[in-house]
Amino acid sequence: MNSREEQLKAFNRLLDIMDELREKCPWDRKQTTESLRYLTIEEMYELSDAILDDDKQEIKKELGDLFLHLIFYSKIASETNDFDVADVLNGISEKLIYRHPHIYGDTSVNDEEEVKRNWEKLKLKEGRKSVLEGVPKSLPAVVKAFRIQEKVKGVGFEFENSEDTWSKVLEEIEEFKSETDPEKREQEFGDLLFSLVNYARYTGINPEDALERTNKKFIDRFKIIEKMAEDSGRDISQLSLKEQDALWERAKSEN
Repeated sequence: MNSREEQLKAFNRLLDIMDELREKCPWDRKQTTESLRYLTIEEMYELSDAILDDDKQEIKKELGDLFLHLIFYSKIASETNDFDVADVLNGISEKLIYRHPHIYGDTSVNDEEEVKRNWEKLKLKEGRKSVLEGVPKSLPAVVKAFRIQEKVKGVGFEFENSEDTWSKVLEEIEEFKSETDPEKREQEFGDLLFSLVNYARYTGINPEDALERTNKKFIDRFKIIEKMAEDSGRDISQLSLKEQDALWERAKSEN
């Protein structure tokens, strides 16, 4: 691994390159925080894919892309004298120190959960009126539900055990099954999904990761049965559901 001196040298090198690109490259010079926004979101999803694939080299590459974006935003802001990268780094350092009084102060904690509860309480002291103010509006729904539940847990709004959490899932299933009005069925289905996310979180499962791994598994298996159909001289759409299901069972044994 690189020394701290080498790490700082690498960081400084990126700062120098960003300065040059912003000055000399027509594309880089044209960018704004608004034009970079959707590209940053894309980079985050690419990093997420690499993490799910446990591809260390790809994770390193995507982290580099994200570092570039963070430096880019800071460089743009420095040109209007709003802030620079030092302000960004000092800001997060001060926040971490403030929110870890058990490390940098005289607060004592017993476990991880107490750290999380203190974190949420400190954020309220910073002027937030709700523990849910920090949940981004544009988060994907499953991720947002997970974060909402994590945050309210931080102030004690939580089922006492996994049995109660699962009972809520069963209750929502019954309410969904008994509802006939289309609009209300949609609402009940949302309640059911929310309760399933809560049960997953309570039992240590990240529902977003679990669903994405299922998506990837389904895609891989469906590609296999498409290839099987092609090898037999037929298109997948020409097969009956029974034939498709038989190929699916074969694909499951291969993947």
